[in-house]
Amino acid sequence: MQEYISKQQQIFRSAAHIFPLISNFSLLTPAVADKVEEWQATEDRCSFKVKGFTVALRIDEKVENKHAKITGDGGTVPMDFSFWIQLHEVTEADTRIRLVLHAELNIMMRMMIGNKLQKGLDQAVEAFASAFNRF
Repeated sequence: MQEYISKQQQIFRSAAHIFPLISNFSLLTPAVADKVEEWQATEDRCSFKVKGFTVALRIDEKVENKHAKITGDGGTVPMDFSFWIQLHEVTEADTRIRLVLHAELNIMMRMMIGNKLQKGLDQAVEAFASAFNRF
């Protein structure tokens, strides 16, 4: 299983302020519902369509103010993976966020998309930090 780790980004909020937003899919509904098709979410599960392909995710593990672990739900994602959103509170007004992806990729897929996954994680963590710093 390959591991891809994003760069770390700073959020000027406490981990307690950020954690509910990363550990409850239903709280993402206002931000995501108009960007994907057929968005459905509960606290621990979500599903949506992208380019006609249904994706279902679930939160497998939560450690309050530390991390949320997300995996595919029901075989709708074509690879085995786990995705961690990690928080590290330095002070009450300084929390660092990092994304970690563990994915089972064959050698060809690794060569084709490995760099794209890394770039995507770095862009995603920047977007998370930017969004959280606006609240």
